[in-house]
Amino acid sequence: MLDLKTIREQTERVREGITKKREADKLDEVLKIDMRRRELIREVESLKSKKNTVSAEVGKLKKEGKDAGALIAEMKVVADKIKEIDDERRSVQEKIDEMLLWIPNIPHESVPVGDDSGSNVTVREWKPEDTILGFTPHNELGFEPLDHVQLGKKLGILDFERGAKISGSGFPLFIGKGATLERALINYMITVHTSRHGYTEVFPPFLVNRHSMTGTGQLPKLSEDMYRCEQDDLFPIPTAEVPITNMHRDELLPADRLPLTYVGYSACFRREAGSYGKETKGFLRVHQFNKVEMVRFCKPEDSYEQLEQLVSHAEVILKELRIPYKVQLLCSGDLSFAASKCYDIEVWAPAEQKWLEASSCSNFEDFQARRMNIRYKPDPKSKPVFVHTLNGSGLATSRLMVALIENYQTPEGKIIVPKVLQPFTGFEIIG
Repeated sequence: MLDLKTIREQTERVREGITKKREADKLDEVLKIDMRRRELIREVESLKSKKNTVSAEVGKLKKEGKDAGALIAEMKVVADKIKEIDDERRSVQEKIDEMLLWIPNIPHESVPVGDDSGSNVTVREWKPEDTILGFTPHNELGFEPLDHVQLGKKLGILDFERGAKISGSGFPLFIGKGATLERALINYMITVHTSRHGYTEVFPPFLVNRHSMTGTGQLPKLSEDMYRCEQDDLFPIPTAEVPITNMHRDELLPADRLPLTYVGYSACFRREAGSYGKETKGFLRVHQFNKVEMVRFCKPEDSYEQLEQLVSHAEVILKELRIPYKVQLLCSGDLSFAASKCYDIEVWAPAEQKWLEASSCSNFEDFQARRMNIRYKPDPKSKPVFVHTLNGSGLATSRLMVALIENYQTPEGKIIVPKVLQPFTGFEIIG
């Protein structure tokens, strides 16, 4: 969440950021309630001071053997008024805390202003210079490609129909070498990020409590997109970002250990409640998918350098898989509720003739840390300050699998396994 002091002292800057994100502006209401809160604080402090003065007078009169009844009665009236004001102050504070959860993070100054994805900026694009098995990816296969659904059905490695029978649409089923390929992707990405990029591996819970979902910004804003186990008030995670970032909730992190970097695999669950009418074929929009997530905790002055590094770590995976991709800087209107700046990495799927988002890498500055109370001391004598948090997909396998299958297909309808995955699969071809 944003600091209330920042909202109060930099109102127009915050208002401009909210407008750029195309979010509802509730600042005036927050400031009005905050003004009432401060009035109550001044009033109750004045009354408490008066109570202390009267108490001292009562003590003095009693010591002198004089009647203090009138002052005692007055003190009781003051005490009742203090209780009344304290009750109202608590109620007002709860209202402010609730409203702050609905105010989005403001975009970084380097974020382009725009309404939607049409205003995103392509930062760079990459594709292999050589060929894969004699043909060039990125819409130059040299034959009419099958899409990932056709290939998956033909080779018996993906079964969306049976997945729908088991759970409903949007729940894919991997079979045989398809399941092995999915597992190989996850193992390969975890191995690269831990052994070469220095991340500590985490295997998090897949169900989290309401406090955790609120901490990373999914609640209350995105409640309709989340699944919920009503009886226990637990939420299947939409991303491993939620449990991994909440690992350090209410903790004071040692400055000499920052940045802390974690990577973890999880299944991810999203209702996609606002996605009706969008492309739903195969892996293009699912309710359950697998993802390897990178999470970083760092000092504020380092966070934007850390963001660039985070993106580069995701790019390494795609370069070694030799899958064409582009990096997009999201405009203000396409930014998530909690992010200050975000890069999307999109992979090319030749049969779909589309760029598909496979990773989002975001800097949240202190927005999440403030919600979760994650701090550090810049030096032993200083006051604690909030860390900055970042996360990025390293990567999500669903759309990555689309690009992999379609880019690595042969004219005969087989799929060649990328060389870097072969040690994890134990086979070189699916056919």
